[in-house]
Amino acid sequence: MNISNVRMIPNSRPTRLLASLVTAVVIAVASAHSDAQTVRPEVGKPLQAAQDLIKSGKYREALAKVREADAVGGKSASENMMVERMRLAAASGAGDADTAAKAFETVSGGVGGADKLRMIESIAGTYYRAKEYSKAMQWYQRYFKEGGTSGANRTLLIQTQYLSGDYAGASKELMAEIQGAERSGTTPAEDRINLLMNAAIKQKDIAGETFALERLVSYYPKKEYWVTLLNRLQRKPNFSDRLSLDTYRLSLATGSMTAGNDFSEMAQLALQAGSTAEAKQVVEKGFASGALGTGPEAERHKRLRDLVNKKVDEARATQADEEKQALAAKDGNDLLKVGMNQVFDGQKAKGVQLMQQGIAKGGLKRADDAKLHLGIAQLLAGETAKAQSTFKSVAGNDGTADLARLWSLYARRGKA
Repeated sequence: MNISNVRMIPNSRPTRLLASLVTAVVIAVASAHSDAQTVRPEVGKPLQAAQDLIKSGKYREALAKVREADAVGGKSASENMMVERMRLAAASGAGDADTAAKAFETVSGGVGGADKLRMIESIAGTYYRAKEYSKAMQWYQRYFKEGGTSGANRTLLIQTQYLSGDYAGASKELMAEIQGAERSGTTPAEDRINLLMNAAIKQKDIAGETFALERLVSYYPKKEYWVTLLNRLQRKPNFSDRLSLDTYRLSLATGSMTAGNDFSEMAQLALQAGSTAEAKQVVEKGFASGALGTGPEAERHKRLRDLVNKKVDEARATQADEEKQALAAKDGNDLLKVGMNQVFDGQKAKGVQLMQQGIAKGGLKRADDAKLHLGIAQLLAGETAKAQSTFKSVAGNDGTADLARLWSLYARRGKA
C-alpha cells in the first residue's frame, strides 16, 4: 500500500473563498470609512478599480491598481490599511501567497472574528494550490489556533502535513479523527484510514500501521486489506510457525486465499492436525475456484483430493471409538481435536461441546491455542457472541492473541 492508493482531496474552494474575502474587504471599507473624506480620491479611485477587477477575476490587474494606490505619497493610517486589505484580496486571487501573507500581517491587528479567519484560510489555500505545503500547513495551523473549526480545513491541514513530510503530525491528527468518528458511532472514511497507514509506513511505525490495517478490515473488509494484514502478521519476529493453519483458516474465511499452493498446503496441514473434514472443505473450495485441478500441478491436486477423501472415510469409521477414548483420557487434548473435526464435519453443536469439555478437563499442551480453536469453532457454529468472548480471553505473545483479535474483527464485520 503506498501513497498512490490514497486520494488527496484538492483545495477546491478558491472561488468561494475569494468571493468571501472580497466581501469582507468591501464591508470593512464601507464600515470603517463611511466618511468620504477619509480616503482621498487619488487613493480611493485605484482601490475601487482594484475591487472591480477582483470581482471580474482579473487579479493581476487588480494588484497593479493596488500598487498604484500604494504609490500615492503621504497616506494616512486608514488609507494604508485599505491598500493592504485590497492587496490581500488581489494577491490571494493571483496566487501570490507571499504578498497576501505580508499584507495580512499588516492588517491583522485591526481585523477580528470571522473576517480574520477568512483571510487566514485564503492565504493557506493559496499556498496549498501553489504546492508550498510547508507554508500552507503553518497557515492552517494558525487558522485553528485563531479559533477556526472548519472540518474541510482540518482535512487540508492533515494533507499539508503529509505532503510536507510531517508524518508524525499527520498521524496524530488522523488518529484523533478516526477515534473521534468511532466514539460518535460513525464510520471513519476509508481514504483517511489509508492516509494514516501510509503515514505510519513512512515512519516505520508498526503499531500505527497495524491500527490502520485493522480499521480497514473492520470497516472496509476488502480482500486486499486482509492479504496485507495477514502477511504483516506472519512477518512479526515472534509469530509461531505452528499457527500457519489458523492463519490459513482466516485467509480462507475472508476470501483472500487464491493461490493453488496455499489451498494445497492448508489441506495438508489440516490432515496433520487430524481435521480431515476441514481438509476436504479446503480441497473442494480449491477445485471450485479453479486454484486446484488445473495447470501443471493438476494431477498432484487430484491425488491430494483422493488422499483427503480416504482420510475422511477412515476418520468417520473410527469417530465413535476416538470420541470414547478422548472422553476417557486424563487430559483434554484429544477432545479438542475430535471436537474440532466434528465441527467441520457438520456436527457443530456437538463438536463445540466436546471442545469445551476438553478445555474444562485441563492438562492442555497450549491453553491459548485451545481457546483460539474453540472461538473459531463457535463462530462456525453460529455462536458469534460466545466466539467473541472466547477470542478476548486468548493471550500469548507468539501470535495467538494477534490471530484471536483478527478473528474477532472478522466475526464483527463478516466476509469481504
